[in-house]
Amino acid sequence: MPRASAAEAALTFEAILDQATEAFVRSGFQGASLDAIARAAGVTRGAVYHHFADKLGLFRAVVRAGHARVAASVVARADAEADNPRAALRAGCHAFVDAITDDPAARILLVEGPAVLGWSQWRDLDASASMRELREAVGVVTGGEDAEALTHLLSGAMNEGVLWIVDAADTKDARAALHRSLDRLIDSL
Repeated sequence: MPRASAAEAALTFEAILDQATEAFVRSGFQGASLDAIARAAGVTRGAVYHHFADKLGLFRAVVRAGHARVAASVVARADAEADNPRAALRAGCHAFVDAITDDPAARILLVEGPAVLGWSQWRDLDASASMRELREAVGVVTGGEDAEALTHLLSGAMNEGVLWIVDAADTKDARAALHRSLDRLIDSL
């Protein structure tokens, strides 16, 4: 049997990742089945194992892709305000809140990700996606003073805020309140 081309392999990878995201969103890590993911992606279980070592590896890839989607939104909105560092920081922080709470995988990124992968591994994935950009923006706004500490505080505050939104009865009001609160935090830097 001929091997798939690199382009076909990339399409298969994306199809598996897309179906895994849907399965993990719908059923959680424990409830998702590799067999069902393979069927939904139109591939064999062997194809899943060709691209991912195991279910945990597939889950890690789903979390990494979710962080990358959110980071892309953050960077795009912050770059639109590049002439004003404080406005860029504000735009990026607001983009984080909006992107992660609009993403269908919000619970995967914020609840199951840390639980399944462990806090340390989840933080590494989170940091690799956007922490550097946040640190740079905070450093510019503050002149570098306590930028590392402020970056971690702001990141933690945003993560907790979006968890609050995800669990809120009225997500629209909660999101508006979080945006106003972020503005106050950023203004105080």
